[in-house]
Amino acid sequence: FIPRHEDELELDVDDPLLVECEDGSWCHGYNMRTGERGIFPSFYAHEVVCPVKENVVLKGNSPWVQMFDVQFLGSVEVPHHQGNGILCAAMQKIATARKLTVHLRPPASCELEICPRGVKLILRGNDRPEDERCSHFFQMKNISFCGCHPRNSCYFGFITKHPVLNRFACHVFVSQDSMRRVAECVGRAFQEFYQEHVEFSCPTEDIYLE
Repeated sequence: FIPRHEDELELDVDDPLLVECEDGSWCHGYNMRTGERGIFPSFYAHEVVCPVKENVVLKGNSPWVQMFDVQFLGSVEVPHHQGNGILCAAMQKIATARKLTVHLRPPASCELEICPRGVKLILRGNDRPEDERCSHFFQMKNISFCGCHPRNSCYFGFITKHPVLNRFACHVFVSQDSMRRVAECVGRAFQEFYQEHVEFSCPTEDIYLE
């Protein structure tokens, strides 16, 4: 969505949104990729329903959750669902764009919560209470590739597929330390998700860890 007025919010494909209110055919919300707020046509917002907790504990085992403190650089649409070249190109594109706006809009601090159900991104800041923090949940079945940059492991990204359309997006993060543990954690989570759910109910689908 390309804004034509100052109060409108620019949107790109697969931008994670927090819809704060809806009035007729327009929404007011927060774009977690850009950190901006504004209004946009409700047509562009697609609700993503997180799986309920009861579905996770069917076997009586509490699911593990691992958290990492990182910085969210942004998301960008990519042409394919896997490939280290695709991942690196997305990282380069986002990093280049960030250099132009880093003084105006620094990277957002966030937490990554990783578990076999998926990856949850929780943005911090803005002096908001913990229960009002902006968050977005990526279901594990929609994550197709993840890895660190081969020359700088402080950069990490993962690729997701749109839940409805044949489109893909790469989400990029950075940390002061190596993020290989994050990549390994996502890989472990997918393996457990596959063993518990996919191999019994869905066609085989692999995650590629670089």
